[in-house]
Amino acid sequence: MVLVRSLFVPGPTNVPDTVRKAIDVPMEDHRAPDLPNFILPLFEDLKKVFKTKTGQVFLFPASGTGGWEASMSNTLNPGDKVLAARFGQFSHLWINLCERLGLEVQIVECEWGTGVPLEIFGEILAADKTHSIKAVLATQNETATGVKSDIANLRVVMDEAKHPAMLYVDGVSSIASVDFQMDKWGVDLAVSGSQKGFMLPAGLAIMAASKKALEASKKVTMRRCYFDFKDMIATNATGYFPYTPPMTLLRGLRASLDRIFDEGLENVFERHSFLAEGVRRAVSAWGLNLCAKSPQWYSDTVTAIVVPDGRDANDVIKHAYNRYGLSLGAGLSVVAGKVFRIGHLGDLNELMLMSAISGAEMAMRDVGILEVKPGSGVAAAQEFYRIEGQALPK
Repeated sequence: MVLVRSLFVPGPTNVPDTVRKAIDVPMEDHRAPDLPNFILPLFEDLKKVFKTKTGQVFLFPASGTGGWEASMSNTLNPGDKVLAARFGQFSHLWINLCERLGLEVQIVECEWGTGVPLEIFGEILAADKTHSIKAVLATQNETATGVKSDIANLRVVMDEAKHPAMLYVDGVSSIASVDFQMDKWGVDLAVSGSQKGFMLPAGLAIMAASKKALEASKKVTMRRCYFDFKDMIATNATGYFPYTPPMTLLRGLRASLDRIFDEGLENVFERHSFLAEGVRRAVSAWGLNLCAKSPQWYSDTVTAIVVPDGRDANDVIKHAYNRYGLSLGAGLSVVAGKVFRIGHLGDLNELMLMSAISGAEMAMRDVGILEVKPGSGVAAAQEFYRIEGQALPK
């Protein structure tokens, strides 16, 4: 039997046909006289997704990690102190990148399954009377554990401490899928990637920088070349790039943004919340737990599911792939073998997610997790989607 592969990892996500067709075009002149007519509106529409009127958008040919590096190297000096919490693999990797760039990282260790500890951050910032902390790092959505953090109230905490540190947000698996308000929340650097909510192949680091961050970039001494904001600012203003841009991805980005705006950005957020809740209802019906420790941490873009003690989540993942053609996300680092993940972001609807829930349910029973009753998760998700979905915009 030929398997049809189904992708339910939390990135890369499914690429809609309209976006794939927009990418599948002949190569074009990236110095063409009329290119600014395409590029400049693209920047303006990206600002709508970040919800910024005053910030500047950057598009680097890179993954989200490249966006992290660009944000750090353009706005901080070697030896500067930054504050970060470690509560998952991607918050850990961001910390590691900072350390390798020569920054001093004050790390707050948190239980995996929780997020940014607002109270602790507030205490640290209030005690930093000399303002030695130059930046606060926050992962809005920790993809490894299915945890979201409260960026809006992190800004409140920073303001209450009267601390001038810049706020950097990793929105790789959140921006364009869940609400993000750059200006309102006082975010100085926001980083995302093309392969998640933007429904594109990997290859674009999609970023936005505040005026404060742009001013800081004029004074830093950290070395950089490819990721220099200065080069981008000078050429982007004219509708071009300082080096050869990935034009096929930019054409796909145009189609992706059109699709997002056709649905309505707020409707996109509502759809992701709705789809996520159906997955959580299935997990509850299975009698299993989420990696996220409480509802305040629940992610609307990825659910990490803890397998029973004595079981290996990798068995579920391998069997789902080999037997049913279903790609589930693996547990990473601390939670490796303990969780599997269902990604529910980007181009998805209820029926697509029902296949992931059903496949995961069958795979678990096939590998001996018989505590999961056949049809239990499927039925719970079905009823939620059937009844609650009637109120969603069509």
